[in-house]
Amino acid sequence: MTVPSPETVADRLAISDLLIRYTVAIDTKDWALLDTVFLADATLDYTTSGGPRGPYETRVREWLQKALAPFTMTQHLLSNTSATIDGDHATSRTMFYNPMGYPRHDGTLGLFFVGGYYNDRLVRMLDGWRIEERVEEQSWLSGELPEGLEIPE
Repeated sequence: MTVPSPETVADRLAISDLLIRYTVAIDTKDWALLDTVFLADATLDYTTSGGPRGPYETRVREWLQKALAPFTMTQHLLSNTSATIDGDHATSRTMFYNPMGYPRHDGTLGLFFVGGYYNDRLVRMLDGWRIEERVEEQSWLSGELPEGLEIPE
């Protein structure tokens, strides 16, 4: 096994921090923080979960805001990231587990769970790594979906 260089280790940590920043931004609904994860013209594909494929800034950001609005809690957990770094470009594949909660009519918390992968292409910018393309690959969904849930267009 080849020992990675200090630069490779630093890049892997920076990419890990970027992926974690995504989860924090989504789970806290901090849309300004989310803007620091993606390039403005990044292409995102959420079609496996009923969402759009399109540019982050002009299409997907607004969709995420609408799609996540009904949920009082979300918790994105990431693991098993594999990353290949080639200079200022990288690809990664990361497992996600995402419990999501919403208020039921009786005041209790309804839950469902989603699992899958984020397949990303990344680019190093002057201020750090950013995602230039994300394809979400939803593998499974379990639990009780909210009554009348409609995924926004």
